[in-house]
Amino acid sequence: MSRGVALVTGGSRGIGRAISQELAAKGYLVVVNFRTRADDAKETLEAIERGGGEGMLAEADVSDPAQVDGMFVQVEEALGPVAVLVNNAGIRRDGLSLRMPDAEWHEVIATNLYGTFACSRRALLPMVRSGKGRIVNIASVAGLSGSKGQANYCAAKAGVIGLTKAMALEVARRNVTVNAIAPGLIETELTRSLPEERFDAIVEAVPMQRAGTAEEVAGVVTFLCSEDANYITGSVFAMDGGMTA
Repeated sequence: MSRGVALVTGGSRGIGRAISQELAAKGYLVVVNFRTRADDAKETLEAIERGGGEGMLAEADVSDPAQVDGMFVQVEEALGPVAVLVNNAGIRRDGLSLRMPDAEWHEVIATNLYGTFACSRRALLPMVRSGKGRIVNIASVAGLSGSKGQANYCAAKAGVIGLTKAMALEVARRNVTVNAIAPGLIETELTRSLPEERFDAIVEAVPMQRAGTAEEVAGVVTFLCSEDANYITGSVFAMDGGMTA
């Protein structure tokens, strides 16, 4: 029996793909959201189906409220209301603050922070009405401790953490939980786009002396969506190998 519908934004690759596959393995009907990487999203869905799971693709730019609403309508008509929302979609536009163009600031804030808000807002009303739901936001340790050359990214992820706590308080009485995971260095295509010397330097700074895996993040997401996490809300889980200990 299906556990319900789980929507994973930015589910086409990396952490999003691992989360999508893990939720499908737990019995959810998984909606793989993507903006531009249609082929990668299709590969994610095919992997879900090979594992015996079910789902669908949903193309939408989470920074556009009209597209967000259209995506939810599409999902609700095809599969039913969203029981689990994982806000994973995110981008980076790195650069020093004194040289950062306005466009790069606004683009990162719009996708990483506003997109999380827009999707959560759209998911919440059906969750509140039904008296159950799970929202898990993928933040970053960059929102906890900062990172040189990533002022826009750090500000967005810090905002996600504040948003998580505020929304959790607003819906706690309706059995809807809102939590965040703050990954540190996780080996994905995104982090591997860093210069090799920077990647190696970050690994060196990790007390566990390794990068985390997308599957490890996915495991915490599925825990937060389980009945074992019924009494956890408004929490931020740092997954950084001890960097912020």
